[in-house]
Amino acid sequence: MYFAFNIHGREYDGFVSHFYPQSPLFNDSERKYIWLSDAGLLGAVYTLYKIATATSATWLFCIYGVPLMVLNGHFIVFSFVHHTHPSLPHFDSREWDWIRGAMSTVDRDYGIINSIFHNVTCAHVVHHLISHIPHYHLIEATNAIKPILGDYYKYDDTPILKAFWRETKECIFVEPDVGAEDTGVYWWRK
Repeated sequence: MYFAFNIHGREYDGFVSHFYPQSPLFNDSERKYIWLSDAGLLGAVYTLYKIATATSATWLFCIYGVPLMVLNGHFIVFSFVHHTHPSLPHFDSREWDWIRGAMSTVDRDYGIINSIFHNVTCAHVVHHLISHIPHYHLIEATNAIKPILGDYYKYDDTPILKAFWRETKECIFVEPDVGAEDTGVYWWRK
């Protein structure tokens, strides 16, 4: 919904969609790439349709749909545990700015899965700060930025499944600290 209709995205004048070349998201030099991307998506959907008609929808679901859902499940869990932690503040419009939003994440170690997902799992903080760093420099950049960030750098070495369970139980909603209701800063509570 975000990519198609900008649900929960920044407000713009006009229709906003990552698939619409005339969207205010893009400048004139980028519009041709949106057309190419749209053509690629249509080609992929058509190819999947042809595969389903040549085999069966069940076969396509098992061979393509299930792995896609598993991958997307990983991304949902990764996003949840990187952006949900008792030490991460949330901000309302009075206090939020880009750097505070970017720092509202935590690095975690996924073991061998780190390399499978190009280290964005264990170098998530730097990914938020400088998203265009190539994945093969994320660890180097993380190690360089840790001393600069000091206490602002967040890392949790809790095993992922345990962290997922803890955050699911402990981080239910956000509210301000007692006596700090007007600060615009909110913390996870259960």
